[in-house]
Amino acid sequence: MRSGSEVRSRRQVNIHPTAIVHPDAEIAEGVEIGPYTVIEGPVKIGPGTIVGPRVTIEGYTTIGAENEIFTGAVIGSRTQDKKFDGGISYLKIGDRNKIREYVTINPGTKATTETVIGDDNLLMAYAHVAHDCVVKNRTILANVATLAGHVTVEDGAIIGGISAVHQFVKIGKLALIGGCSKVVQDVPPFVIADGHPARAHGLNMVGLERAGFSPEDRLILKKVYRIIFKSAMTLKKAVATITEEFPPSNPHIQHLIQFLIHAERGICR
Repeated sequence: MRSGSEVRSRRQVNIHPTAIVHPDAEIAEGVEIGPYTVIEGPVKIGPGTIVGPRVTIEGYTTIGAENEIFTGAVIGSRTQDKKFDGGISYLKIGDRNKIREYVTINPGTKATTETVIGDDNLLMAYAHVAHDCVVKNRTILANVATLAGHVTVEDGAIIGGISAVHQFVKIGKLALIGGCSKVVQDVPPFVIADGHPARAHGLNMVGLERAGFSPEDRLILKKVYRIIFKSAMTLKKAVATITEEFPPSNPHIQHLIQFLIHAERGICR
């Protein structure tokens, strides 16, 4: 190990003297590392990232540019999966994420597997992202939101505070999960889900409008929602009906159809 003062003398970075940085760590220009933070192992931190006090970053973790990591976060610590066999696994975090106080993020479980977090996400205090998760871009995990292993969260989704997402569940694009929800099945794109267990409660119309969906697209999605959630059709029949009745050129409908086809855990309805 080398102290923050030793690293600072060699690089144009701002590392507090009490921080401890492993000699194998790669710290880019413009990084700030706060007091009593520990960087353990071959961690890579991209330019302009700010790491607050008492943060721990471990293992084969790669963090991109201009992230903010707040007090007490633990990033890249060994997976909590009991099947972990000691192999090297990875955590990859993109750019411009805000990782708030005491967030925990684990890498993959098996050798060569990875947990991936994209760009421009907000992980509020005490949120947890378990092994082998994929969190894409512009998502929000509110306080104490918890993702079990192998969860996928698509672009723009919001998961309310104190919600728990079952392993292997997929949260669709621009979906909105209400606080304190128990999510045990896939939540389709654009849908509001809430409850214990979570059930669909309409479309995320505010989210769609903010994301720039046209009035025509919002109207089409309302019609599609009724087919999926308000009819007596099976999911297979609903997908066939949507495919037949709506234009294949609409990218939002096509994304929704593909999500439904690959919903291995079924969907919350």
